[in-house]
Amino acid sequence: MRVLVTGGAGFVGSHVADLLAAQGHEPVVLDLLLPLAHGPEVPAWTAAHEFVRGDVRDAQLVARLLPGVDAVCHQAAMVGHGVDPLDGPDFATHNDLGTAVLLAEMYRAGVGRLVLAGSMVVYGEGRYDCGDHGVVRPGPRDRADLDAGRFEPRCPHCGRELVPGFVPEDAPMDPRSTYAATKLAQEHLVSAWVRQTGGSAWSLRYHNVYGPRMPFGTPYAGVASIFRSALERGEAPRVMEDGRQRRDFVHVTDVAAANLAALTTPVEGFAAANVCSGEPHTVGDLAAELARAMNGPQPVVVGGARPGDVRHVVADPGLARERLGFRAGVAFADGVAAFATDPLRAPVT
Repeated sequence: MRVLVTGGAGFVGSHVADLLAAQGHEPVVLDLLLPLAHGPEVPAWTAAHEFVRGDVRDAQLVARLLPGVDAVCHQAAMVGHGVDPLDGPDFATHNDLGTAVLLAEMYRAGVGRLVLAGSMVVYGEGRYDCGDHGVVRPGPRDRADLDAGRFEPRCPHCGRELVPGFVPEDAPMDPRSTYAATKLAQEHLVSAWVRQTGGSAWSLRYHNVYGPRMPFGTPYAGVASIFRSALERGEAPRVMEDGRQRRDFVHVTDVAAANLAALTTPVEGFAAANVCSGEPHTVGDLAAELARAMNGPQPVVVGGARPGDVRHVVADPGLARERLGFRAGVAFADGVAAFATDPLRAPVT
């Protein structure tokens, strides 16, 4: 199978390309090497594959790459929480315009299979239960509560603290950041394309991915990279809120395996699946485990919360297990211990 992997020089995309090649498939890597995430050099791991440096928003370039392609694995995106609202146009053009151009050219070329790098950020806050009102959807947390160190979301009906649970794929969508809004828009674009063309698509909603080749030294990087950067400077990782916010940390090699499963598993129309370990941990757990692995200072809990931060979002892995046969294989402790010395992407200059 010949697969166009957009963003294939990046963190997740490069592991997808490597796994495809290892399984006898033919990846074609397209990557802009966006300076926000990449150092000045072309990553060495691209040398093993057919590599094209270019922009998924370039319709003529994409059109030249699609003949003979059986499926597209769309990893290209500007990622991260963002610095401030001035990032909005860049998120929208890279993520949403780029996706729209890709879909148009796929239709023109007759390529009807897509796997999209989705994200758990489309959910906003995860699933919550109230003892009196059952499953409820909390609104944004009150700033006064956050400033006072009251971090748990409250029931919109009675005001009591809620109990977090596992979020399924059919949960309401509630993006809380510009990045999250663009990831949800990608899903809507892909779903509309499927209906219009008769194609098929999986959206793999990644949870907190970590592992080798993660971006390093950038404010758009994930929390694992930020903690490791601090520890390498000899500083304690700074954990926001009280450190008890729950996430699902999934290793990048497991995410690559989920992509391979989606590329090789037929689906009618559009479907979304959580890609996660199924074993939630707190952000404080991650910081402490990484500090131990690196023999560094213990984390410091600093309180506070950024606008758009959510308290808990952990996933139900059942659909990916049942429909894709996907189960994460890297245990949290093993993955974090390896991450202490994993090669990361070159620092951004």
